[in-house]
Amino acid sequence: MSADFKMGFIGVGHMGQYHVNVVSQLPTHKISGVFDADPDRCKLIADRFNVSCSESINELLENSDAITIGVPTRLHYEIAKKALEKGCHILIEKPITETIAQAEEIINLAAKKNLILQVGHVERFNGAVLELQKIVTKPLLIETKRLSPFSTRISDVGVVLDLLIHDLDIVLNLVKSPLKEYNAFGKSVKTSFEDIAVINLLFENGTIATLTASRVSQVKDRTLIAMQENSHVKLNYANQDIEIHRQASSANLTTPDEIRYSQESFVENLYVHKDNPLKSEQIHFYNCITQGTKPIVSNEKDMETLKIALGSIEQIRKQIC
Repeated sequence: MSADFKMGFIGVGHMGQYHVNVVSQLPTHKISGVFDADPDRCKLIADRFNVSCSESINELLENSDAITIGVPTRLHYEIAKKALEKGCHILIEKPITETIAQAEEIINLAAKKNLILQVGHVERFNGAVLELQKIVTKPLLIETKRLSPFSTRISDVGVVLDLLIHDLDIVLNLVKSPLKEYNAFGKSVKTSFEDIAVINLLFENGTIATLTASRVSQVKDRTLIAMQENSHVKLNYANQDIEIHRQASSANLTTPDEIRYSQESFVENLYVHKDNPLKSEQIHFYNCITQGTKPIVSNEKDMETLKIALGSIEQIRKQIC
């Protein structure tokens, strides 16, 4: 496979259109077509990127080496299974499926057919997150916030599978220790699902993590703080910036004007190479298929993330009901 690598897109709504845009700029790829349940939407995106609008999913699969799936979660299993059976590698937007049984089935099917199945956790490819793996080695406490104003964009899942799953994925891969226990709290505000959620995690090595998400906030806030014995690390997802606060000696210092002050700490602003995370995700997917690159997160880890997300939702549902 080379520049003739054929990528198709099933579902070209909010996220799907961004995937098409990114791949249209990659010289290694050829877009085999797009498909959407809404014919007008399909034609709009096809015309915008000068590609074909497939009449059916089967037609698109027949002409593709790989597929990006950006449909509602309830359709993930059905379409992913069909694509794998047709011999297509798949990049599927998170969450992988609605249930653990469905996820296990398509993961096993991909392995049986020797196909790449990658879950679209785009934050994994945020430049700051990639650097974070090198800096945070023995966290004592991790706090994440993912807050955003209400939007009707997502209507089939709650905030855990919509937003919080990103931070759950990152924290589970950041802490090099098995999870010991977790609990979740949440409430419904504007939908029948949870719109606010907090998940507390306790790892066997003693690391504690608190993950907070809301899709009914008045502000946007996407941050992660990791506290270690000798440093306090703050990551801003939006800016792809990292600040490292370290304790300094408490010796008194003197300015040229003889003003004495005490320096308790200093801050390092880490340089992070900034790139489009979605582009990096698609390139990584391509490299896994064509060059045998090892996925940065295994499907087993995808399963663990989904299990905890679904378990948390179950805890929250009992509170809401």
